[in-house]
Amino acid sequence: MQRTALVTGASSGIGLATATALVARGYRVIGTSRDPSSIGHRVDGVEYTALDLGSDESIAALAEPLQHVDVLVNNAGESQSGPLEELPADALRRLFEVNVLGPVRLAQLALPGMRERGWGRVVMVGSMLASFPLAYRSSYVASKAALRGFASAARHEYSPYGVWLTTVEPGSINTGLSERRTVYLADDSPHRADFGRMLAALNRNEKAGVPPERVAATIVTAIEAARPRQRYAVGSNAPLVFALRRVAPARLVERLTHRKHDLAR
Repeated sequence: MQRTALVTGASSGIGLATATALVARGYRVIGTSRDPSSIGHRVDGVEYTALDLGSDESIAALAEPLQHVDVLVNNAGESQSGPLEELPADALRRLFEVNVLGPVRLAQLALPGMRERGWGRVVMVGSMLASFPLAYRSSYVASKAALRGFASAARHEYSPYGVWLTTVEPGSINTGLSERRTVYLADDSPHRADFGRMLAALNRNEKAGVPPERVAATIVTAIEAARPRQRYAVGSNAPLVFALRRVAPARLVERLTHRKHDLAR
């Protein structure tokens, strides 16, 4: 039986790679983009549709097709950086609408149909930063931690029906995201020097990161597992660093995370 998958943010990066991988495996794929008409590279077999995760009306327009979706990959989101005290309130609200509330609403619309059919997968694309918080990324870290929290708790509600929620946490991935990151920094910010070093290191690490196709392969693994794990991590030496996190003092893990981003104290 052909499964139907909906992948958000399918026009580039991880979303594009995931949509491509799922089409190759025989899925019917619906890919979303804020503006499908502007997509430069279209994947044969992907049905493109508009979605703005910050718009209740845009999400509601997908209510009917979501009833028939077997796989939901919540990939689209915004990457935000800035000192905590300098993050505008409206920017924080938008970030949580796009990164958390929008994806959760999509899941709410898709889950009843999955439950009734006795099979379904919801994959939240989070970030390893939710497990390894980084200075000047507090809003992004918090949004990805919230997304993982929804999936980790709700999976217990739906697994008895054959429906599994899981989180895939990429580390440094070479997707060109650094060019689209929103940045908030006051002209007279006392954090300017440290923030500049962090951002340069973040961009450098992402440029040297693993390709999005590797994350897509992990997402496919999560989808097709009989009992998907609560979390999958990929990139940034994930097996090693998560093993270290389990045994090392929290302060040491914090210092190593910041040292990797040129913020060693």
